[in-house]
Amino acid sequence: MAEMKDVFGQEPHPDRSWTHPGVLRCFLEHRLKCSSVVEDDLYKEPMRKRRKSDRDQRFRAFPSVEQSALKEYEKLESRTRRVLSNTYQKLIQSVFLDDSIPNGVKYLINRLLALIEKPTVDPIYIGLFGSTGAGKSSLINAIIQQAMFLPVSGESICTSCIVQVSSGCCAQYEAKIHLLSDQEWREELKNLTKLLHRTEELGREEADAWNRDEAVEEATWKLQMIYGNGAESKNYEELLRAKPKRKIPTSRVITLKAEEAEELSIKLDPYIRTQRRDWDGEAAEMHIWPLIKHVEVTLPKSDLIPEGVVLVDIPGTGDFNSKRDEMWKKTIDKCSVIWVISDIERVSGGRAHEDLLNESIKACQRGFCRDVALVVTKTDKLHLPEYLRERKAGNQAIQSQREAVLERNEMIKLQRTRILKEKLKRKLPADFKVLEASDLVYTVSAQEYWQQALLTEEETEIPKLREYVRKRLLDKKRRTVTKYVTEAFGLLLLTDSFSSTQNLPNEHLHMSVLRRFAEEKVELLEKAIGQCFACMEQPLQEGVRTARTSYRYILRACLVRSKGNQGFHQTLKAVCLKNGIYASRTLARIDLNEALTQPIYDQIDPVFGSIFRTGRPTGSALMPHIDAFKHSLQEKMTEIGIRSGWKYDSCKNNFLIQEISAILGGLEDHILRRKRRVYESLTASVQSDLKLCYEEAAQITGKKACERMKDAIRRGVDQQVAEGMFERAQERMQHQFQQLKTGIVEKVKGSIATMLTLASSQGDGLYKELADVGSEYKEMEKLHRSLREVAENARLRKGMQEFLLRASPSKAGPPGTSL
Repeated sequence: MAEMKDVFGQEPHPDRSWTHPGVLRCFLEHRLKCSSVVEDDLYKEPMRKRRKSDRDQRFRAFPSVEQSALKEYEKLESRTRRVLSNTYQKLIQSVFLDDSIPNGVKYLINRLLALIEKPTVDPIYIGLFGSTGAGKSSLINAIIQQAMFLPVSGESICTSCIVQVSSGCCAQYEAKIHLLSDQEWREELKNLTKLLHRTEELGREEADAWNRDEAVEEATWKLQMIYGNGAESKNYEELLRAKPKRKIPTSRVITLKAEEAEELSIKLDPYIRTQRRDWDGEAAEMHIWPLIKHVEVTLPKSDLIPEGVVLVDIPGTGDFNSKRDEMWKKTIDKCSVIWVISDIERVSGGRAHEDLLNESIKACQRGFCRDVALVVTKTDKLHLPEYLRERKAGNQAIQSQREAVLERNEMIKLQRTRILKEKLKRKLPADFKVLEASDLVYTVSAQEYWQQALLTEEETEIPKLREYVRKRLLDKKRRTVTKYVTEAFGLLLLTDSFSSTQNLPNEHLHMSVLRRFAEEKVELLEKAIGQCFACMEQPLQEGVRTARTSYRYILRACLVRSKGNQGFHQTLKAVCLKNGIYASRTLARIDLNEALTQPIYDQIDPVFGSIFRTGRPTGSALMPHIDAFKHSLQEKMTEIGIRSGWKYDSCKNNFLIQEISAILGGLEDHILRRKRRVYESLTASVQSDLKLCYEEAAQITGKKACERMKDAIRRGVDQQVAEGMFERAQERMQHQFQQLKTGIVEKVKGSIATMLTLASSQGDGLYKELADVGSEYKEMEKLHRSLREVAENARLRKGMQEFLLRASPSKAGPPGTSL
């Protein structure tokens, strides 16, 4: 049973220990009481009305056609949960006084409980990924229709941490500010004081360079904000004893609430803004910004952003603090959509913009991201005389600023779409879904959205982004409910078969045939997985060869600055203190481990993406082989079912078919979670090999310390490369692939064996007389059939909407604009 729990993502829970009847009885008694209360309260008429009202409010961000589809899916899911709850109550009542509970019933109760408690739809995280001043906060403000809700970056301010904005079910505006724990701050404090350690051995020139170092300024500022002026000269032990300028809440969470958006914005402002060091009007709350890990903002029900969508303002570089930097990477990886934000003046070049695009593409490889788009902001900025002088495209004369802005927007879309597609094709498989997207580039103007002096609301493309968000949520709701109802139907099929006394001739023989068939197919699946992963061998070897020949050049590019060591002395020390990685709010991210392994990633990226893609069953794709395995089992089950006397739509046959889909659906989630570990194994291996080298360099102080640190790093890397550093990284990735293959096969074997044992009526002590759940089964059968009707209704509504739009008169030109 443990295998089945893992496949469905269920963690062991004390309440779910079935080793002793007394434990089970206490558990069932508790659950029965809870379920009775829920059942009594849930279906009272006043509550039903309130629930309907709440549901309508939640969907008000959608057009009427999409609202109808969502309501149908919500209704379908709600009724399914009710059927599962009723079935669960009947089962626990039927076994309540038994001293011995059959394994099959234990399994069934576990599965029912897990499905009842399963959340409706996991949030869709949309990451807005951009440098300071790119316009992320302004874009979020426009999307949520709150002009100055989040701080808009200017010359003196910027958003200092990750900020998540979502629409909730409450009537108030609320923000939760999460702070670093005491241990997390102690770790950063230790590194900050090491970074600021001065020595009398520095020469005057080196001391000047030290003082101009960006990392030093950042560390000094953080300590001064928490402990006051002079904190930068104190050691770690002294600062531990020092009293912060402002009291830090012991809960490490600050909750702010307000009735209006403007009120919450004012309260929230000093926590998430980072002011310039010479700004004198700082609020008391500003003193704790170095301790803030991330901020969660919840809006009331919105007409614009539906519940279940989280917009995430992600700073462009991460953070020197290990926990915040780790959260930065994890936040990027959990986003299913990433919008790379770049303003119109910086979109055509610049290292920061390219770094953000590369990081987003890596998120497609290692995380859950499936869509990447470039959002070009501030597109209303245009100097007309200069544009007309440099304009090369188009024969039509430009008559106005508006025409120039629209023409330039179209040119940027065409140009950047082509460049972005080429970049994605080099890194991702040719049939990756994002390459088929009709819109890869959006040109937006938050300022024009509010003013509409030049452009209409539609032309600012803010509504277009909202529409994209809604469609993503609607599609996810459809897929989630379909999977949920299908899995629930499988459980009711199993429950109904438990009550069956049918004992067909030769059934044991037929189940034995099915077991042997499943074992053979598992062996074939294991070979297919091995062949998929074997596709990595050649690109890995080529990447290692390239890395060995180019690592010195790469290292030189990372360590040598055009201005010499000025402003780089302590930054390099920070790199060493953090095992080869330095991320600040202002500097470009430095990651020596990633840079050294980049030649390997350049070789493996297309193949890696091909392995974990979904689509056509090719030799290198993993999931299509698992799907083929599923279909072959289902076909064999149908064949044996017909031969053994089961009807095509019998409980047993349908149970087997539905359950195998549920098992392999859980397996897909497991693979997606594990692929990040596989992908990052190269950099993790190199970082581990260079750890002693970094530690040695970090201890260097005195005269010429910067050059001596560089020499220590070069020597350490040379030595590790000579001893097989890149080859070890290759072996570590291959080992991770092997572990993934072993895990998949073991889960499939255990789950299929459990499923077939449950399906077999010959199992010793498996079945017993249970409560009659025939009515629940029939209702679940109807709900399962309704899935197709709901999908058909949605298609009909969409078709009618498109017809009406085509038949409607064309829209008039933008108001207040002379053409």
